[in-house]
Amino acid sequence: MTDEAQLLEQLKSKTQKDQAFKALLALYKERLYWHIRNIVKSHDDTDDVLQNTFLKIYKNINNFKGDSKLFSWMYRIATNESITFINKRAKRLQITNEEVQQMAINNLTSDVYFEGDVIQLKLQKAIATLPKKQQLVFNMKYFEDIKYKDMSEILKTSEGALKASYHIAVKKIEAYLTKN
Repeated sequence: MTDEAQLLEQLKSKTQKDQAFKALLALYKERLYWHIRNIVKSHDDTDDVLQNTFLKIYKNINNFKGDSKLFSWMYRIATNESITFINKRAKRLQITNEEVQQMAINNLTSDVYFEGDVIQLKLQKAIATLPKKQQLVFNMKYFEDIKYKDMSEILKTSEGALKASYHIAVKKIEAYLTKN
């Protein structure tokens, strides 16, 4: 039995669920944190979304059918929670999602957890100009080095479409960075 299958079995067990969930947290907390952080930008917002993500995973683990890897399923939840977070903030502030993203990037310099330099900030601004799907694909490939096969499971899109999105995103980012 693979480690993931064993962990999944423990997660679905009433007597082992809490202990297995602690192991799951230890395994994936950092990776999911950075995935979410690449989407929502702020450390504090990332912590909130990460907490919501793990709550949703904990509550819905028995609904996991095993059609994909556990990792892919959790990333999909984290991605959806991040997008939901941005949508809710945009609705609450009565602005567009793009304006929420721009606000988050503008606030990066005052975020004590942001360790990037001027170039990193420019890159984040360039990424923010991309459509949401291209942002996700670029972040997952560039920052997290996720394979297209895994990304395809997470985003429910063909590998070919993801490769094209990444290529287009790179070209747009290059154009933005050379222009600015």
